[in-house]
Amino acid sequence: MTPPAATRLRPLPLAAGIALLAASLLAGLLVGAAGLPASGVLKALADAVPGVHLHTGLSEVQRSVLFDLRLPRVLLAALVGGMLALAGAGYQGVFRNPLADPYLLGAAAGAGVGATLVIVSVPGDPAVAVPVAAFVGAIGGVLLAYALGSVAGRGDGAGTATLVLAGVAVSSFLAAIQTFLQQLKTDELQRVYSWILGGVGAADWRGLGLVVPYAAVSTLVLLPHGRLLDVLAVGEEEASALGVSAVRVRLTVLVAASLATASAVALSGLIGFVGVVVPHVVRRLAGSSYRVVLPLSLLGGAAFLTLVDLLARTVVAPGELPLGVVTAFVGGPFFVAVLRATRGPVRT
Repeated sequence: MTPPAATRLRPLPLAAGIALLAASLLAGLLVGAAGLPASGVLKALADAVPGVHLHTGLSEVQRSVLFDLRLPRVLLAALVGGMLALAGAGYQGVFRNPLADPYLLGAAAGAGVGATLVIVSVPGDPAVAVPVAAFVGAIGGVLLAYALGSVAGRGDGAGTATLVLAGVAVSSFLAAIQTFLQQLKTDELQRVYSWILGGVGAADWRGLGLVVPYAAVSTLVLLPHGRLLDVLAVGEEEASALGVSAVRVRLTVLVAASLATASAVALSGLIGFVGVVVPHVVRRLAGSSYRVVLPLSLLGGAAFLTLVDLLARTVVAPGELPLGVVTAFVGGPFFVAVLRATRGPVRT
């Protein structure tokens, strides 16, 4: 297997990713049913910095729209998109499979089961317990899919075809469990279905505060592993010769990527295809080294889902489309294109 080019992240692609994210965040803040002036928004954001005092020109209603509605929503969309794309890139590095993502490997379905179990069984507001339950479910879903793929591959590990099929099987099984849990508590169906369809319309500062620590930990673990994933891409024997423990690296990345998935799914619900689309585009534009793919996937995923959320809340205004529906429109054809591009001999 030819290793990816061992390049460092160059300043130009990094600056382009940051600029794209900044532009998408600003668009998300400005566009909506209540129009906000760009200068007033920028001054209000600067005025929120301690020690800075500016006359923003915004009314109290406009300030409330900005800080209570749009800003937490835009930040949550960026966080969810960044975590899903980062997790997808991490899974692809671990399994050396460009089709791997949180949904195909059962992580999101497992997180959904964990979150649904808390929603239907914990009285009151279970917001604190949902991310923990989603994390446990995400880990269980990925391990089950990989174990099933390894068994189907006769103990030689999961190749592209076997891993995808195992992920589909595990996701279907977990979806059945989730449906069963919903039927046990039919009075919570509306709440569960709203969560399943995916969206960030209910974003608030409290929810952001609950998931930011999970997202921060997973990001701080995954980004430094780019070089080690590049080494693993050469092969396990070569990695061992260089003193790299393939088992340790894979386990660490697997846990961190599942934590990233859980932090995203816990508040946003099920939003598919981000983990396939964004890393693949990054590879096409910036190279295949994971020292490049991981950080640019984080930035690109954040920008992508912010723009998707902007589209979802404006295209049928005053109504709103679920984010999962919009990403499926984009990601479905894209996934087929990636699948066709990866055809060939498959290791099973």
